[in-house]
Amino acid sequence: MPFLNPAPTPTPDSEPFWQAANCGELLIKHCEGCGQAHWYPRPNCPFCASDRTVWRKASGRGTIQSHCHLRRVADPYVLAYVTLEEGPTMMTNIIDCDPDSLKIGDPVTVSFIPSADPDQRVPVFTVQV
Repeated sequence: MPFLNPAPTPTPDSEPFWQAANCGELLIKHCEGCGQAHWYPRPNCPFCASDRTVWRKASGRGTIQSHCHLRRVADPYVLAYVTLEEGPTMMTNIIDCDPDSLKIGDPVTVSFIPSADPDQRVPVFTVQV
């Protein structure tokens, strides 16, 4: 059995993100004050504190910033930090890969898999071939 992501607990700030994930879209917040994209979902921009933040569809492409292969668990998996083309870095899983061949800088694309709650999908990444 593959690693099963826990079911998220959406908050008012993250609900649009999780709804989009169920539709196969990756959303990230952008600040209309300073123009910066940021991750994780929150009402105020972490760069300028503006409350003028909006959701925008992300490209779904990024690169591996760091990764760790968790081997000493019942179902080994890869945990990684992925830097999105839009700038923010998010913690995620890399799936469908040879963990020993992963390198920092490898290009990845987003995929969506069911969480422990089969009605809620979560973003993970796969290595681009």
